[in-house]
Amino acid sequence: MKAFTEKATIVSSSNMNQAAGVFFYSKSTQRYLYLLRTDIKNPTWSIPGGGIDQDETLFEGIARECDEEMAFDISELKLIPIQKFVNNNFVYHTFFCEVEEEFIPTLNDEHVGYAWVTERQYPKPLHPGLFSTVNIDIVLEKLNSLT
Repeated sequence: MKAFTEKATIVSSSNMNQAAGVFFYSKSTQRYLYLLRTDIKNPTWSIPGGGIDQDETLFEGIARECDEEMAFDISELKLIPIQKFVNNNFVYHTFFCEVEEEFIPTLNDEHVGYAWVTERQYPKPLHPGLFSTVNIDIVLEKLNSLT
C-alpha cells in the first residue's frame, strides 16, 4: 500500500527546493537502516533520500532516490510522514517505512557503506540535518509510536 499516489503533488514553486529521506525499519530485527555518505574529508551517516525534481511528485522522487542510491523498489511499500522541515526556500520531508526483513542495499557512488542499527544507537558521525531530526522529541515520539 502506498501512502502517496501518482496524483500526489509537491510544492511547485520554482524557488522552492525539496528533498526527502526515509527511515527504513526492519520489523524482524527492530533496526533502522543508515547509509555512509561518500565524502573523503567528512563522511557522515544518513538515511536514504535526496532531492526531488521539479517535475516529480514527492513519492516519485523518493522512489527514484531509493532506486538510485540502493537499488531498492519502494513502489509497494507504505511511507508514513514523520517531519516536514521548512527553511526559507528549502523543504525536507522525512518518512518512516517498515519492511519485514533487513535487506542488503546495492549502493551507488553516493555511499560507501550501510548499517542496520537499533533505535538511538546512531552510527557516528551523523549528517548534521539528520542529527537535528533525531534530536527532536516529536520526531522520536512518532518513530516510537510506529515501532
